Amino acid sequence: MNILLTGGTGYIGSHTAATLVAAGHRVILYDNLCNSQASVADRLQTITGHALPLVVGDIRDTALLSKTLTTHQIEAVIHFAGLKAVGDSVKDPVTYFDNNVGGTISLLQAMKAVGIKTLVFSSSATVYGVPHYLPYDEKHPTGAINPYGRSKLHVEELLSDLAHADAGWRIACLRYFNPVGAHDSGLIGEDPSGIPNNLMPYVARVASKALPQLTIFGSDYDTPDGTGVRDYVHVMDLAEGHLAALISLSKGDSPIRYTNLGTGIGISVLQLVDAFQRASGQTVPHILAARRPGDLPAYYADVAKAKAELGWTAKRTLEDMCESTWHFQVTSRHANK
Repeated sequence: MNILLTGGTGYIGSHTAATLVAAGHRVILYDNLCNSQASVADRLQTITGHALPLVVGDIRDTALLSKTLTTHQIEAVIHFAGLKAVGDSVKDPVTYFDNNVGGTISLLQAMKAVGIKTLVFSSSATVYGVPHYLPYDEKHPTGAINPYGRSKLHVEELLSDLAHADAGWRIACLRYFNPVGAHDSGLIGEDPSGIPNNLMPYVARVASKALPQLTIFGSDYDTPDGTGVRDYVHVMDLAEGHLAALISLSKGDSPIRYTNLGTGIGISVLQLVDAFQRASGQTVPHILAARRPGDLPAYYADVAKAKAELGWTAKRTLEDMCESTWHFQVTSRHANK
């Protein structure tokens, strides 16, 4: 199958690309490189043994998207492209809605124009908002509490309306929990521009002495050690979830479905830091600070639906996540010298 990955050189997109190629698919990458590098395509070629075409363009460029879909005879799209920093979304909600919602509208217009109706959407557990109960299952009420989460929820609602208007569509909305880790090769991993917004790459940079210390926001939550609890899932498990979703769409008769991708296990910040120190053999200096507004004490996934409908479960452990992240950190640091 010929598959277009919007945001294909990004963190999750690149790992999914490697997984899809290994499964025999032809992958085309589409990215504006605002938070990734074109060199990822070269690294993917090294990993897979195949050249992956890269189209450099903005998701809001409907004409370029239409041309790309036609030129490469695309049969399905996995839509990763979007901005994802919660704090930035609070500061600049217009840009987030323009990019995440407007960009999706552009993509759907291009897909409609060329007759492609198979889509896997990169959604987020942030659509659930404050937990009414835990673990979150797919029937949990949605109620995103920040502009980033609301942009994802608006796209889900748009896709639902589209699926109900035209039952020929096959759409999977994958609600990620907290992706971490890296490819076993050490050639690709989470490598954000500037200071990381996510915990794991920040921890890795502290361990490598690129940053002085980690600040842990909140140490008085009602959790086992007082720090926030999250559901961390290895990015390669997540990538395999996209492949499973794509296969499922080809067999199913429902125009749209929603699925959590996580482990179902809650891990605290201090537990993750401790595991990373063991995996890396490095210390991670850290301080405890006050809670940040809007942070939730704990959330984690109910993953029964993913197992039942996709035949997918996360296989990799917290140790695997930490070891692969450190391997990537060391490899990328040496490569950049």
